[in-house]
Amino acid sequence: MGRSVPQLAAESYVWDRREGLLAAPVEDAPMAAADSWLVTGGRVRALDRHRARFGTVCAEHVGPEELGEFWHAVVAALPRQGDWFPRVELVTAAPGPRLRLRVRPAPPLGTRIRVWPLDGPDERSAPRTKGPDLPWLGRARARAVDAGADEALLTTSGGTVVEGATSALLWWEDDVLCLPSQSLPVLDSVTAGLVVDRAADLGVPIEYRECDLSGLAGREAWFVNALHGIRPVVSWVGTAIVPGPPSRAGEWSEWLSALAEPLAA
Repeated sequence: MGRSVPQLAAESYVWDRREGLLAAPVEDAPMAAADSWLVTGGRVRALDRHRARFGTVCAEHVGPEELGEFWHAVVAALPRQGDWFPRVELVTAAPGPRLRLRVRPAPPLGTRIRVWPLDGPDERSAPRTKGPDLPWLGRARARAVDAGADEALLTTSGGTVVEGATSALLWWEDDVLCLPSQSLPVLDSVTAGLVVDRAADLGVPIEYRECDLSGLAGREAWFVNALHGIRPVVSWVGTAIVPGPPSRAGEWSEWLSALAEPLAA
């Protein structure tokens, strides 16, 4: 059966297995899962990893065949010109599981980042799943912007650094690439995974550590995500902590950008 291919004027779509992607207004409903990535001139990096992460949660609600059909329709619908930041979503509220697509223009991209340590508890309910906590994370980042920063840093109640509201944290201790301990409530970041894989290929030592903000003083620290790629910290807003110079970020950013591949025809 033929399926509709949405026109780019629409912003959001809902999946119907018989009809395909249908233009629909954005519905305010809790998300069980979500994933997003940058599309620039019809090219995207690590799309297979985004599909795998999204599919892991969807497998509890949607069969693999239907998920494959949805993903094929999503790829076909994405613009091949311009800069976009699409998001796929799984909503499980009544009347039942629904798959959705939002095609959004990409916001301006950054190459440096100012980070504000959140002055309150981490209130995420599902920190290892992207989607359920996006409203709260959006509010956390908005507070960071009000404080003069670009991103909010989440920490444990004891002050151990975890990650950003919209990005993963990595830092360098001498020649060792460090990430927060895997026992901490950290999202499985696609971009951080790419960086770790490259470090392993290059023989760079990788350590998962518990660290408070003072331990990052003088260190080159990065916040990474699918939208901006690698952004080195240039300011820990509201603190006396001074970041180290971003001596590695430029070369690693060029490598990451080169991973983008054309979307399937």
